[in-house]
Amino acid sequence: MRLPQKLQKSISGVATVELALAFPFLLMAGLWGVELANYGVMTMRINQLAIHMADNASRIGDMSTLEDRKIYEADINDLLMGANIQSGNAVAFFDNGRAIISSLEVDGDDEQYIHWQRCMGSKNWQSSYGDADDRLTDGMGPVGREIIAFDDEAVMFVEIAYDYQPLVSARFVGTPEITSIASFTVRADRDLAQIYQRDPGSPDPVANCSGFSNPFGPPA
Repeated sequence: MRLPQKLQKSISGVATVELALAFPFLLMAGLWGVELANYGVMTMRINQLAIHMADNASRIGDMSTLEDRKIYEADINDLLMGANIQSGNAVAFFDNGRAIISSLEVDGDDEQYIHWQRCMGSKNWQSSYGDADDRLTDGMGPVGREIIAFDDEAVMFVEIAYDYQPLVSARFVGTPEITSIASFTVRADRDLAQIYQRDPGSPDPVANCSGFSNPFGPPA
């Protein structure tokens, strides 16, 4: 039998040809699934980061049985540094995102207001619910789900925004913005007058909301 006739009747390479034709589609579907799963994991990590920051912000301050607990700029900086370490290299949160910590309190006119804010992160993003010294009619948070503070208490309200960094390629899910909010009522009696400096002669840096940077660099 001549060679052309043998090739015409041969079926030994059919499966190989089918696999070669289907492999690019299988690979594409697999990579898309990996990217989608990574996006879900990152969303969960950002949500957890917001919760941990709000919880930690509600606990910081000097322990004292003689006076209300004072908080210091160093405490805020330690909290932000902890968030930077917790996020890890895979997230690099402060390089690609921003966190805003607000102290929601009640003023002398019994109005809800944001007493102070501290921010960190390179992402150019502003609070969705108000800035320092803003008076808030219904509290702080999404419409219909606002959080309020009570007299002589404070609520630590954290907002986070993060630009998703693709694991494989931006062609699969893009680079969507992941946002999250969390709030905790301050756990102990806190001195609400101000945020103090431990050494006024050599003050610690203030994480003002006017700057957009990551002073910590990549997590170790």
